Amino acid sequence: MIVGYPPGGGTDIVARMMAQKLTESFGHIVVVDNRGGATGNIGTEMAARATPDGYTILMGNVAPNAINVSLFKKIPFDPVKDFAPISLVALTPNLLVVHPSVPVKNVKDLIVLAKAKPGMFNYASAGIGSSSHLAGALFGILTATNIVHVPYKGGGPAMVDVLSGQTQLYFATMPAVMPHVKSGKLRPLAVTTSTRSQTLPEFPTIAEMGVAGYEAATWYGLLAPAQVPQAVIARLHDEAVKILAVADMRVKLTSQGFEPVGGTPDQFAIYIKSEIAKWGKVIREAGIRPE
Repeated sequence: MIVGYPPGGGTDIVARMMAQKLTESFGHIVVVDNRGGATGNIGTEMAARATPDGYTILMGNVAPNAINVSLFKKIPFDPVKDFAPISLVALTPNLLVVHPSVPVKNVKDLIVLAKAKPGMFNYASAGIGSSSHLAGALFGILTATNIVHVPYKGGGPAMVDVLSGQTQLYFATMPAVMPHVKSGKLRPLAVTTSTRSQTLPEFPTIAEMGVAGYEAATWYGLLAPAQVPQAVIARLHDEAVKILAVADMRVKLTSQGFEPVGGTPDQFAIYIKSEIAKWGKVIREAGIRPE
């Protein structure tokens, strides 16, 4: 199972959980192979070029499998033509947080304040084209607000400056931000997914707070090289959805901020195409270019 990122990140965590369960299902060891670099493109290309026999699969991610085709001038694979979707595995929402110095209690207050003071507030991101960047760009487009983007070289440095008040907003990943929310160092406003988080149902969605059509999720899913036989895809899919239905697997995922999904290969294929279209539109409208 190829992962296009170094060990320890969200894609790697989900991949290792699934690989362990697939090993138990098949009676053969499923090895996670981390091939990081180029925002997931290196490992994803390896999976696209692998022998299509079902023995090499990819734990895909929203960046290489939906965003990068619009973000970069050229990528070495086609995210639709070069892959056979198996199943969407999990989603993770971002949480919109503000520094306590920002005098807002909810998303509606934030929109009113941002419109009254255009360009006066900024939001941190983990880098150009990251989920935190695109979540903020989509928010700006749908609310017609001018909140300045400040990219950092990763989520850690971004969090440091939000905690100090150097930047005021952050569309942060749940696992990274929750300790600071619980300690009161950052004020949570809403989650970025279309439905409330199973892990933190007390937080409203941005769409609920009046931003119609807003949805931004980091997602993870299993894919195979395009020419893998349909019978093999069907077998992999059946095992994946069985694993995602098991209570202990769902508990493991939700305890780390992931929302288990599942679904058919066709549903996953439609979802990938919709994500490519959505983020392509955001990237064009916001004029985003890679670093």
